Amino acid sequence: MPSRKFADGEVVMGRWPGSVLYYEVQVTSYDDVTHLYTVKYKDGTELALKENDIRSQSSFKHRKSQSSSSSPSRRSSSRSRSRSPGRPPRGRRRSASQSREHKDEKKKTVQETSLALLVLVLFKPSENNTKRYNGEPESTEKNDTSCMILEQKLKPDLEVKRVLEQYSLRSRKDDKKKEEIYSEKKTFVAVKPIEKVPTKTKELEFGGRIGTFMLIFLLPATVFYLLLMCKQDDPSLLNFPPLPALESLWEGRVFGVFLLWFSLQAVFYLLPIGKVVEGLPLYNGRKLQYRINGFYAFILTAAAIGALLHFQFELHYLYDHFMQFAVSAAVFSLALSIYLYVRSLKAPEEELAPGGNSGYFIYDFFAGHELNPRIGSFDLKYFCELRPGLIGWVVINLAMLLAEMKIHNLSVPSLSMILVNSFQLLYVVDALWNEEAILTTMDITHDGFGFMLAFGDLVWVPFVYSLQAFYLVGHPTTITWPIATAITVLNCIGYYIFRSANSQKNNFRRNPADPKLANLKFIPTATGKGLLVTGWWGFVRHPNYLGDIIMALAWSLPCGFNHILPYFYVIYFICLLVHREARDEHHCKQKYGLAWERYCQRVPYRIFPYIY
Repeated sequence: MPSRKFADGEVVMGRWPGSVLYYEVQVTSYDDVTHLYTVKYKDGTELALKENDIRSQSSFKHRKSQSSSSSPSRRSSSRSRSRSPGRPPRGRRRSASQSREHKDEKKKTVQETSLALLVLVLFKPSENNTKRYNGEPESTEKNDTSCMILEQKLKPDLEVKRVLEQYSLRSRKDDKKKEEIYSEKKTFVAVKPIEKVPTKTKELEFGGRIGTFMLIFLLPATVFYLLLMCKQDDPSLLNFPPLPALESLWEGRVFGVFLLWFSLQAVFYLLPIGKVVEGLPLYNGRKLQYRINGFYAFILTAAAIGALLHFQFELHYLYDHFMQFAVSAAVFSLALSIYLYVRSLKAPEEELAPGGNSGYFIYDFFAGHELNPRIGSFDLKYFCELRPGLIGWVVINLAMLLAEMKIHNLSVPSLSMILVNSFQLLYVVDALWNEEAILTTMDITHDGFGFMLAFGDLVWVPFVYSLQAFYLVGHPTTITWPIATAITVLNCIGYYIFRSANSQKNNFRRNPADPKLANLKFIPTATGKGLLVTGWWGFVRHPNYLGDIIMALAWSLPCGFNHILPYFYVIYFICLLVHREARDEHHCKQKYGLAWERYCQRVPYRIFPYIY
């Protein structure tokens, strides 16, 4: 094994990827497996560099002392009197004015060609955006002939411009003024992302190995405890429910119905309907394709449920066997998690998740070892994220509504049940309608697919998020129309904040040069992306979380104030989003460096304005 050359904390000179320029960096860590150094630039950017891309500072200081007095062509002690091959004859030598005119002409050519590249970069995303809205896949092919010819023609001139800017004779004061003016301008230039090699996960979340081990047992226990509490006449926290017999928790027929539901959603996912889009670039620069047809799957599911009700199928069967369905989903998610971890052991290094590659079995099993596990074109994580659990949540709510009418002999559902079903139906339909937005979330771009997401998508979402509807079946609550109106207004306010904030962010990420976004200001970063400092994202750092929490409160209010159990969702959701916000802060600080610190100064509040 080769020995390590540079130590942690040592200040060295690191080559910027894709260029011949070296900058002062600090070594932060070294990976013994990939033999890569993680270095940090002065602007906060962290990259993984090979050893031959790093040099000591002393070598650069030595070169500078040699070349301070003369150019490389004048270092020899004896100068040849003969003409060099590139030197023109005396009769054809240019005058000083001709030389200056030649330089000015060349500089003008460089500026014109750079402007052509800028126009090409700015207008190409809008063309892809048009194709995307027309149902066509986004064109991001890197072998475009016109682009290759243009880049080959402009490459020498751009190299000359880069060197001229690096060794410019302008004063530092002028450069500083130029940078300040640039940062205030509304100019956004897309920069090609730098390819990184995923390294070992060093900072463990969720309490590390011990915390994840406990969560594997605590999460299922919490679900079963909540469902048993809802079945009691007095669902107080101090009134612990009796444990049911083990044989009553399992039924083969129920497990078969769950498998049928999962398979039906998989068939809907594979249907060749809906547009195909590309996700964000992976570590190796490759982009995966995703078919956006979640809303079509919801329509087909609604048609199938309508057909079952037409043929007198008793949908409240879900209510009668609710605990058994939860156990079936938990067993299936555990088996799926084991399969995902076993297959991840053979996955290439570049396909592993940056957040689940610690080398510890329990932690990687929980967090997810592989980032995008696929069977052919079937993306397991993307499918489970929205389809079986989220659509199943709506079906469970409908089953609870029908069960309430049957148990209490009602001709129409109660007003509380109607509000809960309507609010949560709007939330699910919105998520499926804006399915493409999920491709930029942390679940897709950072977290692997392991027990955490498998259990969360298939068990926690459908069986905990439907807790209010399940509670109202056994504990009916009567509310007046004025109170119902106030709760509806509160939910609409939360939904407006949630949807407008997400739309603002997604539109800016998709096409920052869109004229419709001309009123938005942002802070440019070293990655080529911008951090919005106006609109909702200038109000708080996570306005979408604020809207989510307001909606969660509106979902619980129709259940009254007799017990705290139906408010478990809003309490849990606040804890979840605060924890996720802390994860976002950590990742963004590492990714954007000083630009993120500037953003935090401009937008001091995280979720709740003037509070947190």
